[in-house]
Amino acid sequence: MQAIFIRYEKKYLISRSQYETFLPRLLENMQPASPGQYLVQNLYYDTEQFDNIRVSVEKPVYKEKLRLRRYGDPGGPNPIFLELKKKFKGVVYKRRILLPCGEPPPAGVRSAVAREDSQIAREIGCFLALYPVSEKIHISYERRAFTGLEDPGLRVTFDTDIRFRLSELSFTGKTPGTSILPPEQMLMEVKTPRAIPLWLSRLLCGAGVFPRSFSKYGIWYTEFFLKSPHPPGRKEMTASA
Repeated sequence: MQAIFIRYEKKYLISRSQYETFLPRLLENMQPASPGQYLVQNLYYDTEQFDNIRVSVEKPVYKEKLRLRRYGDPGGPNPIFLELKKKFKGVVYKRRILLPCGEPPPAGVRSAVAREDSQIAREIGCFLALYPVSEKIHISYERRAFTGLEDPGLRVTFDTDIRFRLSELSFTGKTPGTSILPPEQMLMEVKTPRAIPLWLSRLLCGAGVFPRSFSKYGIWYTEFFLKSPHPPGRKEMTASA
């Protein structure tokens, strides 16, 4: 299990028609990952006033998020990862530890961190000591992933059906949630420990696909939370500003 990731991540919003045109050219230099297509579920942690995401969308030099992530069928015994994702000057640093299978109770995260003696657990422990966080939002999506034929460190993913929910904050909830993007849009991400290869840069430019700032949790915060007439926590945020 890879526990530490250090890489550049570029994000692109594309249409389904762009995807259909783009994919055959991409497959000249890439192949489906294993597994190639799967469900991704996330539980993001934040304070009552959503301090972490509020700071994140302001694009500081350094930012960090804590989340639980589960891959695959909700009914299967799939692993759950506790991930601390940091970004500093455009470089993404992700640390994660594996939690036991099953639905972790709210206290399970802190107990899992306390049990593990590792540098990653200590970093997550420092985050938990600094911020009084709890599960705030569930975000899920279908992901299709590809890896480079010559460079396995190069990874391109396509996320569709991106949804959020603020209730049933578990990986077994039945509520499908609310869509974040229109049906004709999807999120493409390019992840690499080095510069994007020239062939891919040319392919992106030729397809009229250009990078943009995009965070699934951030889009919920700016487009659904802040624009809601009665968002949860707004009164507390105003009072503490």
